[in-house]
Amino acid sequence: MHFYPAERIGLFIDGSNLYAAARALGFDIDYKRLLELFASKGQLIRAFYYTALVEDQEYSPIRPLVDWLDYNGYTMVTKPTKEFTDAMGRRKIKGNMDIELAIDVMEMAQYLDHVVLFSGDGDFRRLVEAVQRKGVRVSVVSTIRSQPPMVADELRRQADNFVELLELEPLIARAPVHREERQAYERGE
Repeated sequence: MHFYPAERIGLFIDGSNLYAAARALGFDIDYKRLLELFASKGQLIRAFYYTALVEDQEYSPIRPLVDWLDYNGYTMVTKPTKEFTDAMGRRKIKGNMDIELAIDVMEMAQYLDHVVLFSGDGDFRRLVEAVQRKGVRVSVVSTIRSQPPMVADELRRQADNFVELLELEPLIARAPVHREERQAYERGE
């Protein structure tokens, strides 16, 4: 990863995409460490985290993470999921955050020198190209080391820099929590 100390950096995290990539590589992300890592690379202006939330659920497994991120330096961008029935009659849930992420990148581009996009979604290739035309460098963080690779080849080619998520693991992975510690945490001890 190459950053300049005076560089204004913005992080744009496609939550479901990053989660899937880290899961495919077998580790969990420590979002505090991730924020500290990029804050040490330059002037971190904003860290956006995008995720869809299932409403009408008594308990959402992602809600504690969303709340923690919201209180610890991340700008949360959420929206409710939509439920629909596909052509085969199966119930599906949809929660795509691509438009929200793209709009925020375009709006923030004038205040940034370097966009760090945590996604492998090929739909973002055109967004990356547009921001580059504004003079902003773009790094894409995803993985080619999973089976199948989680980053689209066209996105990787368009980016100024591709950062392999597996190489960041020692710097941003959450330490494994033992069952007893997790149970104590859940009891509030």
